Amino acid sequence: MSEILSHLQMGFGVAFSWSNLAVALIGAFFGTMVGVLPGLGPINGVAMLIPIAFAMNLPPETALILLAAVYVGAEYGGRITAILINVPGEASAIMTTLDGYPLARQGLANVALSLSAWSAFFGSLVSVIGIIILAPLLAKWALAFGPAEYFVLMVFAFCCLTSLLGDKPVKGALSALIGLAIATVGVDSNSGIYRYTFDSVHLFDGIQFVVVVIALFAVAELLEMLEKLVGGQHVEVESSGRKLFNVKELAFTWWTVVRSSLLGFVVGVLPGAGASVASAVAYSNEKRICENKDPVNSKFGKGDLRGVTAPEAAATASAVGSFVPMLTLGVPGSGTTAVMMGALTLYNITPGPVLFDTKPELVWGLIASLFIANVILFLMNVPMVRVFSKVLSVPGWLMVPGILAVSYIGVYAINAGTFDLMMAAVIGGIGYLLRKADVPMAPLVLGVVLGDMMEQNLRRALSITDGNLHILFDSGIAKGLWLVSIVIVVVPPVLRYLRKRKSRLQTA
Repeated sequence: MSEILSHLQMGFGVAFSWSNLAVALIGAFFGTMVGVLPGLGPINGVAMLIPIAFAMNLPPETALILLAAVYVGAEYGGRITAILINVPGEASAIMTTLDGYPLARQGLANVALSLSAWSAFFGSLVSVIGIIILAPLLAKWALAFGPAEYFVLMVFAFCCLTSLLGDKPVKGALSALIGLAIATVGVDSNSGIYRYTFDSVHLFDGIQFVVVVIALFAVAELLEMLEKLVGGQHVEVESSGRKLFNVKELAFTWWTVVRSSLLGFVVGVLPGAGASVASAVAYSNEKRICENKDPVNSKFGKGDLRGVTAPEAAATASAVGSFVPMLTLGVPGSGTTAVMMGALTLYNITPGPVLFDTKPELVWGLIASLFIANVILFLMNVPMVRVFSKVLSVPGWLMVPGILAVSYIGVYAINAGTFDLMMAAVIGGIGYLLRKADVPMAPLVLGVVLGDMMEQNLRRALSITDGNLHILFDSGIAKGLWLVSIVIVVVPPVLRYLRKRKSRLQTA
């Protein structure tokens, strides 16, 4: 413990230098703005700053602090548009839309934004503490995850979707299957065969996630807003006037934030799992817990504060936790940390176990700066809540084209072509019709997010055993995940049936 404290003291000495503090502040602000813009996300934000940091001859620890601040800032920023206009800034904010946007429509945008900032701060704090204490141990545990275990983890994530489907499991399953089908479009990375491209060169790389998420959330939402405007309804929402959450709301969501932060950190340690998986599993877990405890008063999906705090705490905890495999194993914990590893190679630094001995000032300076960056983000975002919520007071006739313009900039930035714009319009129209049919969008988007990862790990696992399925059930981790997945699928319907039967007997 004394050795850890001495390393931390050295790390804070590095992080508290004026240049690194300034870099952390700039990175946090830039990351927040990147997160707000639909389609950019933390990967693009970090990638944009790498050549700038290298061209400015920044020391490696300063460059890494800058990129880490952008990464965490983007996780914060993604929630702002998710809550205010139902457009997630990046993938991990998808789950935040489910309850964040209904809260905004109820005039509680300020409360939702401030509470999500607190949740993200607490989640990152838990992860920083976890990195300090448990990094070597968790890194060894993460090595036990092979392709078979990752495939079962993806199955577990889809089983968690069952708690999102409520009383419409068929429509939810259909939505998830559509998402998985979209994920198969493009070139098969193993065989090189074109799948469902219809001989269109624009589909050779598949349908980009940004196109799908902006189409299903931004375009479909705008069509609904346009429908209301044409029908003479007002889409503006008045704020409640409160700037921050109160003590009662903090106590109401406290254990949700704690559980989701711990869960997000564990998922973040797994290389490649990412904040999207963490936010989906945390939201599903909290929804199931709350509905089992009090099914009558549960408002998940209609504006429950716990539905905002759970994915926000988990996503930020996962983002910070993804630094564990990068620093200890030299394995990227997420797409963004993979880009950051590329930045370190520019300085001839190879992440891995020896990094703690050869570059302690870099490792512990980064850990300390993660804490400082999150404090900066919390202090920066909370006062800006009232400014962000002013978006809701914009007249509908101006908000609709404004959101569409910002969203389409994100779509166009992918390949700088018009095909993606047309694809977003088509998918958005289909999403609008699916909404009218009361088909949930979250399973569809998660199918797109997890589909490719799920397929690749299944094929890698089967290639190891020449197609024998036993590899999916051999390890203790896989068996445990299969067991939990079965319980998640079976138990909730049984409990709902027993509750209905009990109520019928009582009325009889």
